[in-house]
Amino acid sequence: MSAHLSESYLEDRKRKLPRAVPVRKGDIVKVLRGDDSGKEGKVASVDYRGFRITIEGITHAKSDGTQVAKAIHPSNVIITKLDETDPLRLRRFEGRRE
Repeated sequence: MSAHLSESYLEDRKRKLPRAVPVRKGDIVKVLRGDDSGKEGKVASVDYRGFRITIEGITHAKSDGTQVAKAIHPSNVIITKLDETDPLRLRRFEGRRE
């Protein structure tokens, strides 16, 4: 369940990163498609069974007026900043050591 990395993020990083990486809770993403295109926020949850992510601040109203998180497909977002708190995730992109 991956999403593309933004071009500006790839240029700013000193290490070589792949074009697309798996989306994780804590990543900052920007919505590219749909009614919420252009909005940016932190990934609140990742639903692997339904293949959807929820983003903080992006909601829709139910018929009774309550606001619930809107599920978005990861292909409709672009990752603008990775959550770099996990050192194993960063080490994965370094490649094999010679």
